[in-house]
Amino acid sequence: MKKIGFIGFGNMASAIALGIIDAKFLNANEIIAYDIDENKAEKMRSYHIDVAHDIDELIACSEFIFVGVKPQVVESVLDPYIQKLENKAIISIALGYDFDRYQTFLDDSTRHIFVMPNTPVRVLQGMSLIEEKHSLKDQEFEFVKNMFSAIGQVEVVSSHLMSTAGTLSGCGPAFVYMIIEALADGAVKEGVPREMAYTLASQTLMGAAKMQLETHLHPGVLKDQVCSPGGSTICGVEALEDGKLRATLISAISAAVHYQEKK
Repeated sequence: MKKIGFIGFGNMASAIALGIIDAKFLNANEIIAYDIDENKAEKMRSYHIDVAHDIDELIACSEFIFVGVKPQVVESVLDPYIQKLENKAIISIALGYDFDRYQTFLDDSTRHIFVMPNTPVRVLQGMSLIEEKHSLKDQEFEFVKNMFSAIGQVEVVSSHLMSTAGTLSGCGPAFVYMIIEALADGAVKEGVPREMAYTLASQTLMGAAKMQLETHLHPGVLKDQVCSPGGSTICGVEALEDGKLRATLISAISAAVHYQEKK
């Protein structure tokens, strides 16, 4: 019996699987996966993860069933296996498939939980939101919480906040990568070599983020600590304010949230 069977092995599911292996939370031989894409199957084999011949086999030999397919195909993928999923435990990362939505088509005996992770789980620095409302047994819930804690930070979140909070942590890495790229471009413009600029920008963001997490100081206070009167930093802050950086980032979160509401 495998501990987890992954249905779908796309970017997010594979990041989680490889993250928990790297974190030594599970061994590769405790995981099995299935994907219709043979290239993804080859990727699984390269990491010594067993590949199921079909979903029937995966369900039969897995303690937890991990749903990692695209939201638009969740029900068409699972519908043929509703009976086989009876008395099984499901971990789902499919956006929009929260507890209440799964209740509409799964058997009452099928236990399930909705988790919204982000891609930095691959380097054990993820931010994963676990829906507070679920039907797992206590020991199953602890397993899920411990698994995602092994690959980053975890927050247990009320159902009504999952969409907005998940937008921040899920879409946020893309926004941060754009900030890293822009900061590096600015340094390159002034003569810094490209690879050095990426290192400086990435490490600076990582260090600043860690400082806020560990000190719990308001970001504005930490910003003020860097800004000497009449110095270069406050001049840069003025340029960011002129460019409406904060307003633009706020708008980015709102745009992503409202897009999801339309789906």
